Amino acid sequence: MNSPHEKTEYAIEVQNLSMRFGQDTVVKNVSCKLQAGQIHGLIGRNGSGKTVLMKCILGFLRPSSGEAKVFGKRIGQDVDFAPDTGMLIESPGFLPNESGISNLKWLARLGNQAKAADIRKAIETVGLDPNMKKPVGKYSLGMRQRLGIAQAIMESPRLLVLDEPMNGLDKQGVADMKTLLKSFQEQGKTILLASHFSLDIEELCDTVHEMDQGHMTRLV
Repeated sequence: MNSPHEKTEYAIEVQNLSMRFGQDTVVKNVSCKLQAGQIHGLIGRNGSGKTVLMKCILGFLRPSSGEAKVFGKRIGQDVDFAPDTGMLIESPGFLPNESGISNLKWLARLGNQAKAADIRKAIETVGLDPNMKKPVGKYSLGMRQRLGIAQAIMESPRLLVLDEPMNGLDKQGVADMKTLLKSFQEQGKTILLASHFSLDIEELCDTVHEMDQGHMTRLV
């Protein structure tokens, strides 16, 4: 618990954020502050506005009104994209004929931060074999999810934004993912995690917000 003199650090601050596409408002005047070092859950049905809100926070979409800050930086003003952030949003666009490690090496060249050893460690961390030659096009959905998480963590970011990371995982895979996310929190990382399975969220997260038809409500 913070002392009265200790300033709370917020990884994410959203203020009166709305997002419209034509006549359709899919995120409606959302405000929240998500404390650094915690796991924050976002639940809601498909189409509730979860992914659009995450894309606004990350900088992939510019909100129609309001603003998002990540580690105090205004997205779209101070910086174009969320700083020090790894992400898994929808299905990662991997090259289907390349191996997992080859895909991550291609992506690492874009960011120019992750070294070969970082990539191997990230792949091992999520329970995949960095030496596996199988092309990603032949991966199961669960394996692709694991590789997506490896891509998100390979540069060791302070913030992880993960959209449906449990998708496609079997029961053991879900248990492994929860253990992995807890270990990231123990390393001091902040995690924003979206799911339509409330049970996965509630037992893992320090705070839980629900999105419903573009509105956000805090549950926990």
